[in-house]
Amino acid sequence: MPVAVVVGAQWGDEGKAKVIDLLAERHSMVVRYQGGHNAGHTVVVDGERYALQLVPSGVLYGHVAPVIGNGVVVDLPTLFAEVDALESRGVSCARLRVSSLAHLILPWHQRIDALEEASRGDAKIGTTLKGIGPAYADKAMRTGIRAGTVRDAAAFAAEVRVRAAAADAALRLRGDEGFDVDAAVREQVALGARLAPLVADTVNLLHDAIEAGESILLEGAQATFLDLDHGTYPFVTSSNPTAGGACTGTGIGPRQIGRVIGVAKAYATRVGAGPFPTEVTGEVGDRIVEVGREFGTVTGRRRRPGWLDLVMLRHAVRVNSLTEIALTKLDVLDGTSPVRVCTGYRLDGAPLRGFPDDAALLARVEPVYRDLGGWAGPLRGCRTDADLPDGARELIHLVESETGVPVTMVGTGPDRTDCVVRG
Repeated sequence: MPVAVVVGAQWGDEGKAKVIDLLAERHSMVVRYQGGHNAGHTVVVDGERYALQLVPSGVLYGHVAPVIGNGVVVDLPTLFAEVDALESRGVSCARLRVSSLAHLILPWHQRIDALEEASRGDAKIGTTLKGIGPAYADKAMRTGIRAGTVRDAAAFAAEVRVRAAAADAALRLRGDEGFDVDAAVREQVALGARLAPLVADTVNLLHDAIEAGESILLEGAQATFLDLDHGTYPFVTSSNPTAGGACTGTGIGPRQIGRVIGVAKAYATRVGAGPFPTEVTGEVGDRIVEVGREFGTVTGRRRRPGWLDLVMLRHAVRVNSLTEIALTKLDVLDGTSPVRVCTGYRLDGAPLRGFPDDAALLARVEPVYRDLGGWAGPLRGCRTDADLPDGARELIHLVESETGVPVTMVGTGPDRTDCVVRG
């Protein structure tokens, strides 16, 4: 099959961009299928770091056409700031295409996001305040504005004005100071003019490529356990990062997909509030954060660290139909002993079958650990399975035996070349 999907198998920040970057070399298109600029992908090429928010990771290859699919919500100031930054470093974005069906994030969405989060008091979700949820809410309410609208400048300006005036009135009723409607219209019209040449019918574009025998890589932001339906609700994102979202977010049907790669760190992290059974605090947790550089690409927030959770990973295999796992950042555990791995849960003293369908239950579970001896390291420089020390291979084999799918890639450092490809 010519289509592969890369999906986060934990709570995000698993190193998907590196895996996508490695795979992109053998694909002609890389397509982002959901989310917005609330998640960042970081790729390191020859020591140079590229932090991407909306532009698909494949942009770093000259032969790859990066595509923003219909399932994405697009903030135009962020998109063009990113494009300009890439172009200034010699990375061409001329092949970038944006789905005409993708919805736009507009200035009032961030204001609504901030008001909603503030209204939750102590029960805050930990949203990035980027306007993602309100933009998806407008999409569901059928009051959103699609990217394709910019192709008619007059119609786009009129629609932005109507929506802006309504949003301004609604915000003022909630005690917000509102915003300058005329200025918002001018800004969006100028950005829309810049977007128009990039807008395309990406559904047919992708299917034409498939029929021509080209290979396509679909990339998600966030991850399985932040999925709106399958994540630890309400501590989730506003879209579907799971593999099913790759179909709805691109218009490619499931029969075209032949490979689904789940990306998981050799430990776990999450950002913001929500249950985290294997969370680690103290010296070990601090070391994971420091060595793994576990700070948000977009927000700079410190991520919460924890041990690898195979109960979660088994559930991710089920929900996404994973064909394989890419295990990243194994090198962060260099010199750690023991390396703890959660292989099961107990609830009120009894073994729990499967991953709980309720965040409140997840908050109560007790992880059952298997302690591994670890390895001295460093892993950086390992290029083959035989190069890996016994302790690292023991962890990999445990993941394979517990999940039932092979680990085909292992991350051994930050650069794109720091990787062991297995099998």
